Amino acid sequence: MTLGPGDTFEVTVYDDKELSGKYRVADDGTINFPLVGPVQVGGRGPTAVASVLASALESKQILRKPSVSIFVLDYASKRINVVGAVQRPGSLAWTAGMGVVQAISVAGGLTSLAAANDTIVTRRVGEQPKRYKVSVRRITEGQESDFSLEADDIVYVPERIF
Repeated sequence: MTLGPGDTFEVTVYDDKELSGKYRVADDGTINFPLVGPVQVGGRGPTAVASVLASALESKQILRKPSVSIFVLDYASKRINVVGAVQRPGSLAWTAGMGVVQAISVAGGLTSLAAANDTIVTRRVGEQPKRYKVSVRRITEGQESDFSLEADDIVYVPERIF
């Protein structure tokens, strides 16, 4: 998972509390790292960002062989959309481990006309969209496991046809 604008993460520089701290990725994909200046982190994963920061600290002779780790606090740039027969349709911040039931709950829950057993999750797989039918009722009744969402998924809850 790569970082993008609005994401926040914590940097830990072993044995240097002054350089450790929380950072938010700016709109241009950078952070302003102490003693180093602007560092491009957008489009890179946490491990790559840790390597870039360690290299920058070493090349500027700030630390010798620095040990840097990154812990992502929030992937604000990663979103999902919940549309259809929910109370508050719209775009939501995606979090790792988020399932369909949680997303629908954050969107205010189902409306009285929702056809919960016919919920569709659309996900891009390569260039093609792939659709998954999800039975929200069976999940909430404990008959099935929740369907895990990925960033950029679309959850569509249709209305019942009488």
